[in-house]
Amino acid sequence: MIIQPGIAKANMGVSREDVTFEDHPLNPNPDSRWNTYFKDNEVLLQIDKDVRRLCPDISFFQRATEYPCLLILDPQNEFETLRKRVEQTTLKSQTVARNRSGVTNMSSPHKNSAPSSLNEYEVLPNGCEAHWEVVERILFIYAKLNPGIAYVQGMNEIVGPLYYTFATDPNSEWKEHAEADTFFCFTNLMAEIRDNFIKSLDDSQCGITYKMEKVYSTLKEKDVELYLKLQEQNIKPQFFAFRWLTLLLSQEFLLPDVIRIWDSLFADDNRFDFLLLVCCAMLMLIREQLLEGDFTVNMRLLQDYPITDVCQILQKAKELQDSK
Repeated sequence: MIIQPGIAKANMGVSREDVTFEDHPLNPNPDSRWNTYFKDNEVLLQIDKDVRRLCPDISFFQRATEYPCLLILDPQNEFETLRKRVEQTTLKSQTVARNRSGVTNMSSPHKNSAPSSLNEYEVLPNGCEAHWEVVERILFIYAKLNPGIAYVQGMNEIVGPLYYTFATDPNSEWKEHAEADTFFCFTNLMAEIRDNFIKSLDDSQCGITYKMEKVYSTLKEKDVELYLKLQEQNIKPQFFAFRWLTLLLSQEFLLPDVIRIWDSLFADDNRFDFLLLVCCAMLMLIREQLLEGDFTVNMRLLQDYPITDVCQILQKAKELQDSK
């Protein structure tokens, strides 16, 4: 799924072929493997841009993994790594942006901006792979296996905490299989939340718009004064809850806190109902600031959430759950 078609044929014992009869890079046929290869490059460019800036507050994803994919890195195979494939392509990136939110979010002071140039990253020696390259391969293979959704910006924020958890396991036998385990878990998780990433489902009962409105209806039930304040200022849930729900709060907190939240989230049988309560708890814990603030102040609070004690948030969410 990731190597050049020409290399695949060469490895099957075909040293030279007549391109007028066989598949070749200029073949316009939609069934051409080369045609597919170049279209895949568009998706790959977006994935590459996103995974390079994963969790910029820690150096983990820039470091070399202890367990690189030897099959791809073996020089005898002449396989092209995804990183090389990105560096060599000349495709323009403006055609591949697939950000779902459409809302400009204010950056968090907890997160540093990642380098924008490929050259700003330390070049690893031959035979080495950075952790972000492993995440890139996971997302690319997922996109290939699921063409109906492919890759949508933000999926990198979902797979990042999963991979980090497996790749830092103290048991080396388990850590060795971090890539496969992450792919399995990510695929299963996406089976539950993929509707959030499909624009055509936004206004359906399983879409993200319905879930955002559910946050407000829950808030209205639990704290009508705060609900009316947000309504009065015309602060719509899509201004902040879109990112909270779609990315499972992975952008609102630092990685250790995200993992703590996900522990509670995934342990709950009704995990996504619990996520709505967590979002509601986040609003209620800063209610005094929200009640005093104007539109600008409150938007900044909601797009750059101030409370970092996630245990307090989870405790509040549990109280809301028990009071139902």
